[in-house]
Amino acid sequence: MIATIAAKELRTFFGTPMAWIILAVLEIILAWFFLNQIDAFLAIQTQLASYANPPGVTELIVTPLFGNAAMILLMAVPFLSMRLIAGERRARTLTLLLAAPVSITEIVLGKFVGLIAFLVLFIGLATLMSLSLYAGAALDLGLLISNIIGLILLAASFAALGLFISSLTAHPIIAGIGSLGAFLGLWAINLSAHDPNSWLHTLSLLKHFESFNRGVIASADAAFFVLFIVLFLVLAVKRLDSDRLRG
Repeated sequence: MIATIAAKELRTFFGTPMAWIILAVLEIILAWFFLNQIDAFLAIQTQLASYANPPGVTELIVTPLFGNAAMILLMAVPFLSMRLIAGERRARTLTLLLAAPVSITEIVLGKFVGLIAFLVLFIGLATLMSLSLYAGAALDLGLLISNIIGLILLAASFAALGLFISSLTAHPIIAGIGSLGAFLGLWAINLSAHDPNSWLHTLSLLKHFESFNRGVIASADAAFFVLFIVLFLVLAVKRLDSDRLRG
């Protein structure tokens, strides 16, 4: 049932022009960053030749590209997640869904997986941009894979939080604004987390992503993402469970 619900969410995404418009806009913005990084690299390429061990295209183009992709997702996911449950509640189809012979956990996971599949498409296109550099340079595949894993974990964390906030209201716009406010709060935490030993640093999703962005796949950072995702998925399940109990 999880796959069925996820497929339904994907059909809903791609059945409207809005999803295509959002995806196109995201890719245009990402491509603009990508081309700017290439221009910046070409401008300093002659200077890099004088270094004994200069950074390569992966460090100077791919790493900033995925960092920019993380910020794009931070701004975009609220608008992609806002209808996941709030839209069902507003259309009065949530009651039918809760009455169906499917568990609430499957409902939540299905919607979560559907959104992740959409976001992975965006990440896949960013990966293809990076791989296109193979045409003229060598890539550090380890660093690229680290960035891909980190961005998927970050996107999943954003999706879980957005899904939970969508479960709190019957108005998708309110869910979108609430998610955007929460994500901007996470960004503010990241900007304030200067001390690596502070609790702000521990709570910052973007700080944990920075390790992957540098090519370090740390188990502590991966565990934080997993716990964050599980926490908000469980909260979403609890919220829908209370709706089912109220009938």
